[in-house]
Amino acid sequence: MQEISRLEQRITAALERIGKGVDRLAAAPPAPPAARPAPMAAAPADATLRSQLEEEKALTAQLQDRLRNLKERESKGDLQQKLDKLTQQLDVQGLELQRMRRTNLALREQLAALRAAQDSGLAEPQQINKAMAAELDAFRALRLTEIAEMDEILAALEPHLTEAR
Repeated sequence: MQEISRLEQRITAALERIGKGVDRLAAAPPAPPAARPAPMAAAPADATLRSQLEEEKALTAQLQDRLRNLKERESKGDLQQKLDKLTQQLDVQGLELQRMRRTNLALREQLAALRAAQDSGLAEPQQINKAMAAELDAFRALRLTEIAEMDEILAALEPHLTEAR
C-alpha cells in the first residue's frame, strides 16, 4: 500500500514538472532575431527537450498503468479473500445447525418414547439412558454451534485487534 502511495506521488510530481515545462515553453516570448543563436544550435536543444518530455510522458503513462493494475489486483484479492473466509464460516455454521436439528429431533423422539412408557407404567432404564444420551448430544451440538459463532466473531474482530496493536 505504501508502494502505491509512493508511485502516486512520483506520478503527480512528474506531471507537475511536465506541465510547468510546457507552460514555460508556451509562455516564453520568442527571442528577437538578432539575439537568437544560430538555428543549428537551437534545434538540437529543442529536440533534446522534446525527447526528454516524450520520455517523461511515456514513463508517467507506464507508472499510471502500473498503479491502476496494482489497485485493481489488491482490491480484487482482498474481496476474494474476505468472500472465501465468510463462505467457510457460513459452511461451518450450516453444518453445526444441521447437527443441532438432527440431535434435537432425536431428543424429542426419545422423550416422547419415555413419556409413553411412563404413561403405560413400563419405564425401562434403557429408554432413560437413550433419552439422557440424546440430551447430552443436544448439549454438545449447542456447544459446537456456539463455538462456530464465537469463531465468526473473532474473525470479524481480528483485523481490528491487529490494527490496534
